[in-house]
Amino acid sequence: MKAPLFNVIGISYKNANASVRGMFSLNLNQSKLLVQDSLKLGIDNLIVNSTCNRVEIYSSTFDTNLLIKLLCKYSSGSIKDFKEYGYILRGSEAVNHIFKVGTGLDSQILGDFEIIAQLNNSFLRSKKLNAVNPSFERLFNMVKHASKRIKNETKISSGATSVSYAAVRYILDNISDLKSKKILLFGTGKIGRNTCENLVKHTSNKHITLINRSEEKAKLIAGKFEVLVKNISDLNKQVSKTDILIVATASNKPTVISEMISKSKSLTILDLSVPKNVDEKLGSFKNINLLDLDYLSKVTNKTLENRKKFIPNAEKIIKEITEDYYLWVETRKFAPTVNALKIKLKKIQENKINILKKKTSSFDDTSVKEVSEHLIQKITNQVANHLRDSDDFEEELESIKTIFQLNHDDF
Repeated sequence: MKAPLFNVIGISYKNANASVRGMFSLNLNQSKLLVQDSLKLGIDNLIVNSTCNRVEIYSSTFDTNLLIKLLCKYSSGSIKDFKEYGYILRGSEAVNHIFKVGTGLDSQILGDFEIIAQLNNSFLRSKKLNAVNPSFERLFNMVKHASKRIKNETKISSGATSVSYAAVRYILDNISDLKSKKILLFGTGKIGRNTCENLVKHTSNKHITLINRSEEKAKLIAGKFEVLVKNISDLNKQVSKTDILIVATASNKPTVISEMISKSKSLTILDLSVPKNVDEKLGSFKNINLLDLDYLSKVTNKTLENRKKFIPNAEKIIKEITEDYYLWVETRKFAPTVNALKIKLKKIQENKINILKKKTSSFDDTSVKEVSEHLIQKITNQVANHLRDSDDFEEELESIKTIFQLNHDDF
């Protein structure tokens, strides 16, 4: 089947580092302005999706150069940089790409289903601005359907793939009576924030404390997740009271040293820092269980390798749903003709029933109407199937219009 007019231009983690991607990134306001500008330029189908790993524009316009200019206009990227790092996909290649993006097969972390929520928000933003037509809407809905099926029918999103989640997963699997344990999170950078969120989301623990060099920053995060904050001057005291210590600081030397830790008390320490911010000597003590990024990375790498097994199943689902989409696109081309034929046949039905009613007062039109409705549906279905399977679609369409005398007034 012939692919619909659908194009993608973009920059992604595959061929551009974080710095380059940052130049082309768009915030919500910039994305909105870009869509509004495209409407003024006569582009009635356009969706912008900007995440930390990719910036992409989806559109049905032929002019991909115009899309690139719009991206560069509203971001800090240049056309020169786009030519070096960007990509342009058209037709079936573009359709296949958006299915892979939306289902997590093209994500930096295989099976990441956060992208479908981001894609859906981008779609809804454009729809609100009237920049989405029925064909676009159908495509995006089918991408969401594929994502849902892959999530439910495969295990491609199973297991821990981020260090922050791997740390929390370790705690869930290895710490007994977790609800009563005191947890201290030291450091609230990106990994610290994500760890805090995963702790709140996946455990029922109500004894989580945050400490950061900037207390204000810790309070902002604590307010979001409703956890306790202590000043860094209380670090030693809080460490002595805790059962689980998670260190996510960003120092060039250890922030947790041997002298701070009681060797007689059981303590689990997870060091999520690069370089290591916990004194490695602590791992030699019997009551202290010290885990670092090397250990947790093995967990995430094993998960990603395991996920690869489910790629064929995911691709099979995508192929099935993509074919349904192409079939729908083809059907839309002859739908007006089939609908016009149905209306004409209904008029013939109505006229004939009225004539029969006049001829006999006892005429019962219910049974006749039921039979004729069935015949009308049968005929139009046969015509639709014939058109869909035809090798010379345009010629067959004109023949049907001629045979049934369908003119422009019938559409």
